[in-house]
Amino acid sequence: MASIRKRGENSYQITVCTGYDSSGKKLAKVKTIQRPEGYTDKKWEKELKLLSAEFERQVETGQFLDGKITLNAFSERWLKDHAIKQLSPKTIHAYRNLLDGRIIPSLGHIRLDRLQPIHLIEFYNNLQEEGVIQNIKYTAKPELIKKIAGSGKRKGYLSFAKSVGVSDKTIASLCNGGKTTQKIADKISLTLNEKTNDIFTPVNDRDMLSSNTISHYHRLLSSMLTCAVQWQVISSNPASRVKPPKVEKKEPKNYDEDVVAKMLLLLDKEHIRLKAILYLVLFIGMRLGELSGLEWKDIDLKSNTIQIRRASQYINDKNKQKDERVNAKDPKNPTSKRAIAISPVITKILKQYKAWQNEQRLKVGDLWQKKEKELFGDDYDNDRLFTKWDGSPIFPDTPSKLFQKFREKHNLPPLTFHQLRHTNASLLIAQGIDITTVGKRLGHSTPATTMKIYAHALQRPDREAAQKLENIIMNRKAKQKKA
Repeated sequence: MASIRKRGENSYQITVCTGYDSSGKKLAKVKTIQRPEGYTDKKWEKELKLLSAEFERQVETGQFLDGKITLNAFSERWLKDHAIKQLSPKTIHAYRNLLDGRIIPSLGHIRLDRLQPIHLIEFYNNLQEEGVIQNIKYTAKPELIKKIAGSGKRKGYLSFAKSVGVSDKTIASLCNGGKTTQKIADKISLTLNEKTNDIFTPVNDRDMLSSNTISHYHRLLSSMLTCAVQWQVISSNPASRVKPPKVEKKEPKNYDEDVVAKMLLLLDKEHIRLKAILYLVLFIGMRLGELSGLEWKDIDLKSNTIQIRRASQYINDKNKQKDERVNAKDPKNPTSKRAIAISPVITKILKQYKAWQNEQRLKVGDLWQKKEKELFGDDYDNDRLFTKWDGSPIFPDTPSKLFQKFREKHNLPPLTFHQLRHTNASLLIAQGIDITTVGKRLGHSTPATTMKIYAHALQRPDREAAQKLENIIMNRKAKQKKA
């Protein structure tokens, strides 16, 4: 049974015995609580009994946490009792990688009540050191280059690339001293029935983490320790007294009007599927997950509107087999659920794409969504816009890979798929569309978010506004002077 002892004027200590150690010493859990102001003796006596009983229950069921718990043990409780209930599966997966990769090996043994700001400072400094990333790459040995060469360079690259299932650019790069990943090196070695180290030389690229990546570690630690304070495991958050490396703010890259116009001309000669994907992101500015999660029921081709209702995500977890339908989730924030007006050109392209998809569905026949129907029943129909050949949902990064192939094929300037979203926003702002409307179309939580991201794009309309005002006033002045 719990015992209660008064310590000081308004401080009380509750003790629960948990047994004895091998030497016969009594083991106990202790919790200190403060009497709130304004409580009468009778009210406080009743409250104290309730708190004591609850504390005893927590100790007996193993739910009580105190500052003696290690960061490693607390992280597991935080994931189970907080993260799983509050965060998306993808965020939890990313946090587990941060914890298992560097946080727990470096700090996991430290008790929370002994975790100091200096521990975090040293941890962040270590992450900034060169060599913290052990990035193994592979270069081709002369024996492999001879095998690749064949009859003539270009012909040899193409035939060899086709035989091993990689791009000819990768093979050309290897023959010119370039590096490749272990996955590609193993794939080539397996095809040639050779050991990887017999035809490749491993190279250790010793890189350092960026300040942006280190800030992710800081945010995770700060979030966990904030919970520890709220749960009264520790009295203060050491992460709140530490500044992580400053993240350099970079202006988002985007294509200008000329490059976009060139893209649209090139897309006229591409497959309707790729055309639909890139038109949607250029004209609507959808996030990658939102695009992959689109379903036909989200689109009204009569009223020319698209509803953003979900985002698709894929978690690369080797221990779990999940289908993409399970990984459909709500968009990034509440305001990301939105209705967006689309132009007639988008409606026309979507109609063409739907006709093509219907033809493909007929060709595939009973194989369309066969695996999903075996798992979820004959009524299963995901209705996704963009699918694999058999009607199953595409991986969320498929549009990004298709864009990069298209970009490289036509020698367009380097740009990520997400930066096509920036392109959409920058072009809207350049045309004088107000920031609130731009933010709503993009699904930003507040106009301030849009302002922060696209401050650089706002400079051009701002200069134009200043010039227009000068023209109006100075022209009026000149007219009055003549009069």
